[in-house]
Amino acid sequence: MTPSLVVLTDFLAVSNRALDYAAALAVPLGGHLVLLHVPHDGLLAPEEYGHRHSRSAERQTEHELLKLAAAQPVPAEVDVSEQFLPDAVQEAVRRHNPLLLVLGRPGSASTPAEMVTITVMDLLRHASYPLLVVPTLGWDTAPPHRLLLAVDGQPFRLCAHQDVVRQLLQATQGTLEVVHVTDDEHAVATPAAVLASVRHNHLVDHLPDSSLHHLYQPTVMGGVLQRAADLQADLLVVVARRHSLLGSLFHRSVTARLLQESPIPVLLLPAED
Repeated sequence: MTPSLVVLTDFLAVSNRALDYAAALAVPLGGHLVLLHVPHDGLLAPEEYGHRHSRSAERQTEHELLKLAAAQPVPAEVDVSEQFLPDAVQEAVRRHNPLLLVLGRPGSASTPAEMVTITVMDLLRHASYPLLVVPTLGWDTAPPHRLLLAVDGQPFRLCAHQDVVRQLLQATQGTLEVVHVTDDEHAVATPAAVLASVRHNHLVDHLPDSSLHHLYQPTVMGGVLQRAADLQADLLVVVARRHSLLGSLFHRSVTARLLQESPIPVLLLPAED
């Protein structure tokens, strides 16, 4: 079976940008797209688009989605769900067994960044699948070739279905670098411990010592984004720990701030611990 990418889709520019990015990924992966539309979700269907939810508009909505699917450079299908977003995604994961989920990050003042964070937290709590968040502006590279993995230096165990990094690297002939930033608030881990934590999860076939960037910065987020810019990374990979996803800590975590501030797409890999 070809790998599938489930794209959370609406009719706004932000979601279409995420769809374009997903399609660019699907081409080298030899995959196909699933356009998941959830008309009753506040992020994917803002109030100003409420008229689309009337019964008389359902057929028009489906027609537009089918046109959108037909315009993609890879096979694409449409999945419309009347459930709430987390339940709809959970059902889509069960049906399509995707390689990853794709969500657009709105860049307008009408959709606050906190709303994206809340949505991401709910999605990862209900469906522990890799989730790619694509910003509206600030990047122009797809598919990515220079991946940067940000880790906190502590041991972690990724949830199931985490072969996405390996498949991306193989399909695009890309590279993976690792960054570990220490600041005044977080414990310092040795380079050996950082590399061991990554190698334990078999994200890549070979991870040389030279791929690790170990540095101190006043803030972890600032250090990660600065190193991403220095390396001209075009995809930021971040481990999302379960204890953060289950509580309000996620909203204040480095992961959440990277999700809101990163100028390049962010791939979240859910961890069990």
